[in-house]
Parts: sequence; C-alpha cells; structure tokens
Amino acid sequence: MRITPIAIALLLLAAITNVDAARQSSTYIVVVAEQSKVTVRPEDLPEPVKSTLAGSYSEWKVTSAYLVTRDDNSQYYEINIKRAEETSTLNLDKYGKKID
Repeated sequence: MRITPIAIALLLLAAITNVDAARQSSTYIVVVAEQSKVTVRPEDLPEPVKSTLAGSYSEWKVTSAYLVTRDDNSQYYEINIKRAEETSTLNLDKYGKKID
C-alpha cells in the first residue's frame, strides 16, 4: 500500500481538526461579581439600620460594619454582631430590612 501526498494531507488536516476541537471543548468562562466593602462606624449607620439593631438585636453588640456596593451599584450593610460567645452576620438594606 502506497501513501500518497493527498492521503498525508488529509491525515494532517484530521489531526489538526481534532486538536483544535479538544482545545475548544476545554474553554470555559468565569464570571466574577465584583463588590467593594467600606468600613462604617456603628454610630454612623443609618437610623433605620440602628433601629433594627436596637429592636430585634438589642442583646447583640456590633463588632464591625461595612457598606457593601455590588457591581450593579446596589448597596447593603454587612454587620457583624456578637452575643456572649455567639457571632453572626446580618445584611441589612438602608431601610433596616434584612436581605439575603
């Protein structure tokens, strides 16, 4: 059996196509949601947020607070609280309502 230049060209083309297909199948996209976090002193929190903390979380002490801005420019307050040895994090909007 004799291998012709056309057969060699077809084999090379098939090999290149398979390599290219393998490379494309391993491509993936990573989406990263960006957000910024700015420290806020507890006394500088908005009044509705302070009211929520004074009501439902009156036994808890605020250990740190942050104003978080998401990449879509929406904002919320991330508030770390502590009671005895128990700690928790609350996410509240500017109206003092809990968000996920």
